[in-house]
Amino acid sequence: MSKLLVIDGLDGSGKGSITRMLRDYLTEKGVDNDLISFPMYDLESSSLVKLYLSGALGSDPADTGSYAASTLFAADRYVSYRTHWHTLYEKEGSVLIADRYTTANAVHQLTKLPEEQWDDFLDWLFDFEYGKLGLPTPDHVFYLEMPPHLCRKMIAKRAGETGRTVDIHEKDSDHLDKAYKAALYAGEKLGWTRLKSFEGEDVRPLEDILKELLDYLDL
Repeated sequence: MSKLLVIDGLDGSGKGSITRMLRDYLTEKGVDNDLISFPMYDLESSSLVKLYLSGALGSDPADTGSYAASTLFAADRYVSYRTHWHTLYEKEGSVLIADRYTTANAVHQLTKLPEEQWDDFLDWLFDFEYGKLGLPTPDHVFYLEMPPHLCRKMIAKRAGETGRTVDIHEKDSDHLDKAYKAALYAGEKLGWTRLKSFEGEDVRPLEDILKELLDYLDL
């Protein structure tokens, strides 16, 4: 089986850039690797996720409860795994890099629940995806930490440069604040490696983040 590395973080934290840079690094070093990104927007498996993120199920993320929303994202992972990336994961000696994973459900869906229910939800979520659905368990999870106010700046900059439409999570200022708090909690509980993608009020150089990430890996 491949080694499965997950990189997650709030929108705008740089996770997409870091996953691509990690893949380029591994390729240059001659390490067999592949990259997957969730949701799998190019596949039919993401159709329900698209409805949710577009606001078709409600313009407020809380309109779709934590457990219901989690099943939509989990379905995308399961269907895409069975029809697409299971062959990538089954390659012996390879590294499979995931831009978001079950970790994203933990970060975003905790925000809809009172804190006294967080542990129960996390227990349910990871048993559901890894136990009941049989999805691969990551070998290492890296969480890119960036405060919400800096994430908002990066989201706005990206939208201006690309014309990309923001989703209901990105539009909701309160959601980003809650997701930041939830991510720190989940990461501490589940043992994620936290990498800061900021220095004071500035975005940290991506090369520095990648170097720190590589220090944790035995590749």
